[in-house]
Order: sequence, then structure tokens, then C-alpha cells
Amino acid sequence: MTQAPPEDHRGRALYRAEQVRELDRRVIASGVAGFALMQRAAASAWRYLRATWPEVRHLSVLCGGGNNGGDGHVLAALAAAEGLSVQRILVKPVESLEGDARRAAEMADAAGVGRQPWKDGMTLSGELVVDALLGTGLAGEVRGASRSAIAAINASGRPVLAIDIPSGLHADTGAELGEAVRATHTITFIGDKLGLHTGRGPARVGKLVVDDLAAPHEAFEGMTPAAWRLDRALIAALLPPRERDAHKGAMGHALVLGGATGMGGAGLLAAEACARLGAGKVSLATDPAHVAASLIRRPEVMAHGVRGLADLGELPQRADVLVVGPGLGRGSWGQAMLQAALAAERPLVVDADALNLLAERFAEQWRDDWILTPHPGEAARLLGIGTADVEADRPAAAQALQQRFGGVVVLKGAGSLVAGPAGLAVCPCGNPGMASGGMGDALSGMLGALVAQGLSLEMAARLGVLVHALAADMAARQGGERGLLAGDLASCARILVNPTMDEDDAVATR
Repeated sequence: MTQAPPEDHRGRALYRAEQVRELDRRVIASGVAGFALMQRAAASAWRYLRATWPEVRHLSVLCGGGNNGGDGHVLAALAAAEGLSVQRILVKPVESLEGDARRAAEMADAAGVGRQPWKDGMTLSGELVVDALLGTGLAGEVRGASRSAIAAINASGRPVLAIDIPSGLHADTGAELGEAVRATHTITFIGDKLGLHTGRGPARVGKLVVDDLAAPHEAFEGMTPAAWRLDRALIAALLPPRERDAHKGAMGHALVLGGATGMGGAGLLAAEACARLGAGKVSLATDPAHVAASLIRRPEVMAHGVRGLADLGELPQRADVLVVGPGLGRGSWGQAMLQAALAAERPLVVDADALNLLAERFAEQWRDDWILTPHPGEAARLLGIGTADVEADRPAAAQALQQRFGGVVVLKGAGSLVAGPAGLAVCPCGNPGMASGGMGDALSGMLGALVAQGLSLEMAARLGVLVHALAADMAARQGGERGLLAGDLASCARILVNPTMDEDDAVATR
């Protein structure tokens, strides 16, 4: 099996709020005063603001009662010093502030920046809104003045720069705590936060930039990230060019079990994606009614009409990996295919109705040789909780599934998560065009192809999720998000897993 890639190919480190607070403490202990660190953050945000919106002359800066609000006060002072008009709005009076936040507010006062207490119905007059209300310490639902101020920001129609995190977003889980700011840009400091990349995070963060504020390398020593943010370097690290004498027998054999009566398309999508990602041989066990369609759509796939276990025969034993679930159904045919897959003693990729059957009939299964790929509803059924509970803490749900069922778990959704023995990874790619049928079927086929070619289950899951999302992004660039189909992904994915080919040239010759 292919080993894990070097650490510098695992992606960007992501941290929880408590870890970032510890990083802050370490930076301060290294000799940087707390207020100086606040000034660094505000100066970084101000430089980014000016570079992104150079024409803006009037800001609305909303400041909360903590250090996040302190960043806003210092930014307001910097803006005023360069001649901008600043509407500075406070949700807490200066007299109630403490420490560096109080010092920052007084600095803005001394710079001649006016201040107004927040009042419901207040008009935000700036061309640009700076959100410095709530930071990473938020854990409970947003209430009171902060809640109404967030609503006003979202209703303003103005571009929004969020300082460190959009107010109302949970830094660890990506959950929206009642209501969160819809930022167009977010600048975050010291360490990147897990919650910015999953759950509601991608819909609230906008364009994200990270500034470590010149934190010394030593501050990060000994701290294990909460997760890794996947990036394209993983493709070349795990899929080097093939040897010139490679042959199909060395590239693995994947068997897709799926396509009950009336659901043949799902199995076909999985099989085609599996072939496009480089499996040497791909077989499909499906209802006999779908064989002709398979021959027409993709004759390279060896389609077998299977009425039941007797027709399945030795197919599972001939394969290196089994993909079970796409279009499986929950009837007797699907149950028989899943039982055969579980008994085959082969690595498995388990998706769709196979997961539902697992929750209903095989809930005691635990294996270290499978990849489970639930969406939030399927994850909820597997854990015996509500879908809202899964979405409230996606990282915890993914890790709970992995601990409960073993192997590797892919929790699909915005910021898909991969939980395995090596920890948690987050996929930052993908787009809303993926909200269409068959996307999960394509993913399961891609995962099967990577396992067939010798990747470990965990690296196959990380790479497959990344390539699947990048392929959707490539397809969306070609024709837009609305109307994106799962069948559009396979040819794009093929380009991505051949990184020596220039993407533009490859698209032009398709």
C-alpha cells in the first residue's frame, strides 16, 4: 500500500479556537506584548482592506466587547489617520471594556474617530462594513445587540470584511450560532481555524486569507493540528507518473455492486468514474435490465447482469476492491449484494443505500478495511441521532463514525471531512453545482479506483474527495454551476490525476 505523503503534502494546518488561544499565549510569551499583537492584526486587516477596496472612502466598523472588537478599534484609527471617514459602532460601551480592548477603543478616541452605541434600526452608512463584533471564543447562540447588529450587516447590501472570523460562526465546528455574518472576505490570524472550512463556514467566510502575524516557528512546535486542509500538492505526491511498462493487471480490478431495478444510472456513474481515475479493470454487477445501457455508455466496463447471489458467483473474489451502494436499493436484491460484499474479505467503499442497510441491519459491523461515505442524513442514521445534530458539529460526527465503525469515514457536504486513523482532513474545494443527483456515486467510483491502484484507504479517501471536488470546480468553470451533472466530472477528474498535463491544453483538446 502507498504510504502517507510527507508532512508538507498534507495541506494547511487547521486549529481549534483553544489551540489558537494557546498560540497567542506563546507568541506573547516570546516577547510580543498583547497590545502589539492586536496592532499587528489590525494593521494586517487594514493593508488587506486597502489593497482589495482601494476606492473606498467611508467605512462602517462594528466593534464587540472583546479583543476582536479591539482589532476593529485599531483598524478604525488607522483608517482615520489616512483620511477615511469612519462610522464606529459599539455594541458595548467603552466603560465596560477591559485590558487591550479598552486600550484600543481609547486609541481610536484619541485619533478622533467618533463612536456610536448600537441601536436597533441603525443605518450602516459605510461603503464597506468591517465586522469586528465576535471572535473565536463564541460558543453559545448569539443574542441581544450582537444578534441585531449581525442582521443589519447582512441586510446592508455592502461588501463585508470579517476580522478573524465572521461573527456568529463557531470556530471549531463551522455551525451558525443563531445568525452569522455573511462576509465577502475574511482575514484570520495566527492559525487557520477548522470551522472556517466546513459546515456553514464556506457560505459565510467568502474569500479567506490567513496571516500568521510573524508568529515565531517555535510557537507551533509540539501542537498537533486539529485537521489538515487538503490541497492539490497531494495529487502529485500520491499519483506519480506511471512506469512505462505498466499494464492493466498492475492497476487493480474494481467491482461496483449497484443498480437495482430502475436505478441503473447510479451504478453506471460509479463504474465510469472508477475507470476514468485509472483502475486497470472495472466490473459492474447490476440488474440485467441495465447491461445494454452500460455497453452503450461505457463498453470498457465489464457489465454483468445479476439477478441474485447465484449470478454473482466469484465476481467479488476476483476484484481487489468492491464499491457497494450506488443505486443499490433496500430490497432483497440490495441486501443480497451487501451481504456478499461484507463476506468477500475485500476492501470496501460503502455508499448510499448500503449505508442505510448498514444502519438498519448490520449496525454491529466494525472493519478496518472500508471507506464509508455518508451524507449528513446517512451519518445521522448510522449514529442514531438527528441530522441537525450532525450538522451542529460535523468534525465530531465524522470522528464518532470512524470510532464506531472503523476504517475511514468521508462525511460529505460543504467542506467534506475525511476521518481516519491519521486524523481529520478537510476538503476546501467544490461548489453549489454539486447539489445534484449522482455526485456521491461518482465519488464512490473514484475512491474505488484509487484503492484498486494501491493507495491506502485513508490516502485514497483524502485524494478521492479532493479530486472529486476539483473536477466539479473545473466542470463549473467550463459551463457554470447551475446544471452541473455528475456525469460531467469523470473526464475532468482524468485530467486532474495526470498532473504532468497542462490543464488548459487538456481542456482545449477534449
